[in-house]
Amino acid sequence: MMAKINIKRGDITEEKVDAIVNAANNTLLGGGGVDGAIHRKGGRIILEQCKKIGGCPTGESRITTAGDLPSKYVIHTVGPIYHDSKMNEEQLLYNAYYNSLKLAEKYNIKSISFPSISTGAYGYPIESAVKVVVRAVKDFLINSYAIEEINFILYSDNDYSVYKEYFEQYLSNL
Repeated sequence: MMAKINIKRGDITEEKVDAIVNAANNTLLGGGGVDGAIHRKGGRIILEQCKKIGGCPTGESRITTAGDLPSKYVIHTVGPIYHDSKMNEEQLLYNAYYNSLKLAEKYNIKSISFPSISTGAYGYPIESAVKVVVRAVKDFLINSYAIEEINFILYSDNDYSVYKEYFEQYLSNL
């Protein structure tokens, strides 16, 4: 069975799914944007668990409970800071999405919501990023049927429009 893919405009901290993905920094100790919002709304338990994990390399993923959030888990992943696409950013972004999905599969997560990783403060161009996202999701779904629903929660109208356009093209080619 193919996972249902949804593109939504909204706030990822409001998602009632098994897991939400946090666009974290390497320390996992909170920051701005999505990361800060998840830590604020999720409460102290997320920070305490992240301290025990001890950080996360770019492109990898770690998991904690979701504290006061409506989801069960938070998968923390670190996307690349965009320079000029000569620093392996594309592969690192791909890994952030793919490894988050693999970790979700390991924890028997059936529904997951992603933000647009690395496209905010880390400066990854949204039009380039979404192509990497589509490829990572497609590659994961070729080999796994474990996840039933994958959501992309976009905070801005522009990001929502870009994701909607690219995913509609992808889904129409299936």
